[in-house]
Amino acid sequence: MKLSVTTLPGDGVGPEVTAEAVDVLRAVAGSYGHEFTFDEQPVGGEAIRRAGTPLPRATLDACLACDAVLLGAVGSPEYDDLPPGERPEAGLLTLRRALGAYANLRPVVCHAALADCTPLRPERIAGSCLLVVRELLGGLYFGEPRGFETDGDGKTSAAFNTMRYTVAEIERIARVAFETARARRRKVTSVDKANVLETSRLWRETVSRVALEYPTVTLEHVYVDACAMHLIADPLRFDVLLTENLFGDILSDEAAVLAGSLGLLASASVGGDVDLYEPVHGSAPDIAGRGTANPLGAIASAALLLRHTARLEREAQDIEAAIETVLRAGYRTPDIARGPESHLVVGTSEMGRLVVEALAEVADLRHAYHAV
Repeated sequence: MKLSVTTLPGDGVGPEVTAEAVDVLRAVAGSYGHEFTFDEQPVGGEAIRRAGTPLPRATLDACLACDAVLLGAVGSPEYDDLPPGERPEAGLLTLRRALGAYANLRPVVCHAALADCTPLRPERIAGSCLLVVRELLGGLYFGEPRGFETDGDGKTSAAFNTMRYTVAEIERIARVAFETARARRRKVTSVDKANVLETSRLWRETVSRVALEYPTVTLEHVYVDACAMHLIADPLRFDVLLTENLFGDILSDEAAVLAGSLGLLASASVGGDVDLYEPVHGSAPDIAGRGTANPLGAIASAALLLRHTARLEREAQDIEAAIETVLRAGYRTPDIARGPESHLVVGTSEMGRLVVEALAEVADLRHAYHAV
C-alpha cells in the first residue's frame, strides 16, 4: 500500500502529538511492508506567523493532492484579537469546507484500564462504546448571514449567526449514521431541539424518513439537553449519536468524561475528496512545549486514517491493541494519572515510544500466527 499523508502539526501541543502519530504510522509501514510518505505544512497560528494567513495556498494545495490529512491542533491566544475570518480557527473551517469532509466520526471507548480516570462510578460506564456522527459543514459554524451590528457611535451593539440546514445535508449525514450503525449495535440516537428550532424539526422529519431505508436499525429521537444528561447518567444506552454541527461539538467533548480524558479521543472527517484526521482536543497552549500532552488521541486518529482512507483494518486494529496494551501496563500521561494503579507517569514522546514498542509485539504475534 502506498499512502501520501499531509501533516498539519498546527499550534500548541499539536506538533508534539502529531510527531508521535507519524512515528506510529512509520512503524506500521515498516512492519507490514507499506510505503507511507509525509509532507508537513503549516496551518493556524503557525501559518499566520509564517505566511500571514491561517491557511496558505501551498498548504491547501498539498492537502487536496494527498490521500489523507493528519492534523494536530489549531488555536493560539496571541491571535484572539484578530477578526474572526483571520484567526487560526478560520483556517481549519476553510480546510474542512475545501476538503468536503461533511461527516465527522468521533468514537468514544471506555478502556477498562482507565476506570479510575473518570469522575463517574466504574460500573456506570463499564463497557460503554459509542460513536458520535457529527455533521461538519452546516449549522451555525457555516450559516450565512453572520456578523456584528454597530450603534451610532460605531460600537458593537449586537451579533448574529444563522443556523441553516438543507434536506440534502441532513440526508447524507443520516445515511452515514445508519450505515455505521448496521455494523455496530444497530441503534441510532438522533439529537435535536425540535421543540424550539425549525432546523431541528426539519432534522427530525428528514432523519425519520431516511430511517425507513434501514429497517434493521432502531431509531430514537432525543432533545440535546436530555442527551447531555443521559450521556452521564446512562451511557450504555447509546450506540451511534447522530447530531448537527454545534451539538456534536459539545456532546463529544462531554463524552470525553466517559473515556477519562479529552486527550484520548480521535476523530475522522470523511465524505469529501480527501479525509481529515485529528485528535478531538484543542491546542492546549498552557502545556505546550512541556512534553506532557497525551498523544493517544492523535495516535488513535492515525488508526482511523488507516481504517477509513487506506482500508487497512488489520493495521488499524493493531494500533488500537497497542494503545490498550500500554494502558493495561499502567502507563499514563499526566491527564490520566490518577488512582493507585497509575504510578507509571510518562511524557508525550515516551508514551509514543511505548505504543510503537507494543505495536511491534502485536505485529510479531500476528505474523507468527499467519506463519503457523
